[in-house]
Amino acid sequence: MNGGYPLISIIILNYNQTDITCEFLESTRNLTYPNFETIVIDNASKISPKAQIEAGNYPNIKLLENEVNLGFTGGNNLGIRLAKGEYIFVVNNDTEVTPNLLDILIEPFRNDPSIGVVSPKIRYFEQPDTIQYAGYNAMNLYTGRARAVGSQQKDIGQYDQSGYTNFAHGAAMLVKRSVLEEVGLFPDFFFIYYEELDLSTRILDAGYKIYYQSQGLIFHKESITMGKESAIKAYYHTRNRIAYIRRNSSGFQNLIFYLFLSFFIIPKATLKYVTKGQKEHLRAFFKGVRWHFSTSNKEINTQTVF
Repeated sequence: MNGGYPLISIIILNYNQTDITCEFLESTRNLTYPNFETIVIDNASKISPKAQIEAGNYPNIKLLENEVNLGFTGGNNLGIRLAKGEYIFVVNNDTEVTPNLLDILIEPFRNDPSIGVVSPKIRYFEQPDTIQYAGYNAMNLYTGRARAVGSQQKDIGQYDQSGYTNFAHGAAMLVKRSVLEEVGLFPDFFFIYYEELDLSTRILDAGYKIYYQSQGLIFHKESITMGKESAIKAYYHTRNRIAYIRRNSSGFQNLIFYLFLSFFIIPKATLKYVTKGQKEHLRAFFKGVRWHFSTSNKEINTQTVF
């Protein structure tokens, strides 16, 4: 604790994007919150980011270079375990923070001890007046879809009311350390996609609340890492959409979802990728579906502890 300001540990991942990561780190120079550390986890980039990051002379920074790519889940979990903060700020490296972001994000925790995680309003970096996230609608457990509130809308103040929401956003989420110690970390096998939705669900199930802090703002250069239509994204998004339902729904909901998967998701995806001539994407999509035939419910329900 520094003069009433608890330590916040900022966790970011780097994977072959050192220039982007340094742009994020440059934005943190303007943070007005006086007590934070920054942990950069490099997920086996082809070129080490060490020299470039050290040349930036960023304050209170730690860099750990992995020998293998642990993904969003494993990389962030490693950073969280190294963190010393009472609060953990999991944030994408392809974002840029606003100066008072941490001051504003920590406020709801002081007012309501039942809050476990807070996310700010997220706007697109290239379209700075357009919203990506202003909270989340509830998950439809029959389709495996949850839509962010305000997505793709021009921000004219319609979502300036803060309040409780259904999910935090993985691009920017401030989590209380004690909550992670209780409910666990991101499920390692998810690698990327749906992991923050699963963690949010476990936080809610443990009796904590998720808060959308409208006065906090961050800008997101979305999909720089995976690409908007990459085959890798098709694989993990498909696999983890099914995994989320298997982990978090009832038997009846599972049954309806599998019918929806068989008669709507699979035909729609097949038509989409065939029409676009994206054979690699189609193979990745079916690989994501087939993964579940060889993965038991015990494996699916494994939790990653702090």
